[in-house]
Amino acid sequence: MTLHTARPVGPIVSPLPSGLLPDLRLLPGRWLHLVPLNVEHHGQNLWNSINGKDEDGKLWTYMAFGPFADQATFIEWLKARQAQKDAWFYAYVKSDTGEALGMGSFMRADPANGVIEIGSIWLSKALQKTREGTEAIYLMMRHAFEDLGVRRLEWKCDSHNAPSRRAALRYGFKFEGIFEQHMIIKGRNRDTAWFALLDKDWLRVKLAFETWLADANFDANGQEKAKLRVS
Repeated sequence: MTLHTARPVGPIVSPLPSGLLPDLRLLPGRWLHLVPLNVEHHGQNLWNSINGKDEDGKLWTYMAFGPFADQATFIEWLKARQAQKDAWFYAYVKSDTGEALGMGSFMRADPANGVIEIGSIWLSKALQKTREGTEAIYLMMRHAFEDLGVRRLEWKCDSHNAPSRRAALRYGFKFEGIFEQHMIIKGRNRDTAWFALLDKDWLRVKLAFETWLADANFDANGQEKAKLRVS
C-alpha cells in the first residue's frame, strides 16, 4: 500500500468574495466627497487646480500621464478617463466649496478573488498634506472593504517614488517587494513597488484613520496634533 503524505494547502475561503465591481456611487465624507468623474462638472476646477501650480513638475514625474500642454489636452484626457470601465475614476471634491482638487481610481479589479487596486491618485497642492487629502484615501479604502467586500486592497508605485511609498506605509499598507522591469512608462523602465492591505487588518486601520480624522486631533487652524499611526 502506498501512503500519501498530506501536502500543505491554504485554508478554505468562506464566505467567498462578493464579486462586486465598483459602481461609481457617491462616497461622501465630512470634509471631502468622492464624486464620479464628470468632465462637465469637474474639468475646469481640476485644470485650475494644477495649471501653473506645479512649477517643478514633481506632480507628474512618476505618473503614466501628464504633464499636459494646455487645457484642451487635459480635458480630452479627462474625457477618456470618464469613459473607462476599468479604471473607475473619482474626483476629490471639497465639501465646503464644491471644488474638485484631485482624482483617484479603483483599477485592475479581480472580483472573483476579491482584489482591487487604488491608483492613478493625484492631489493638487491644495490637497497635499491636508486632512481632506487623507480623508480621500480613507473613503476609497472603506468603500473597497465595506461595500465591495474585497479581501485584498493593493497600492503600487514606481520604486523610485519615495513619497508614494511613504504614503502607502502611512495608510497601513504592507510592502511586499519589487517587480523589476514591470512596466515602461514614458519610455523609461519602471520597477514597481507593491503594497497591500488585507481584510483581516482593516478594522485596526479604520480605527487609526478615524482617530486621526476626529475633531479632537486638530487645532483651531486645522493642524494635526498627532500623526496618523497605523501599527
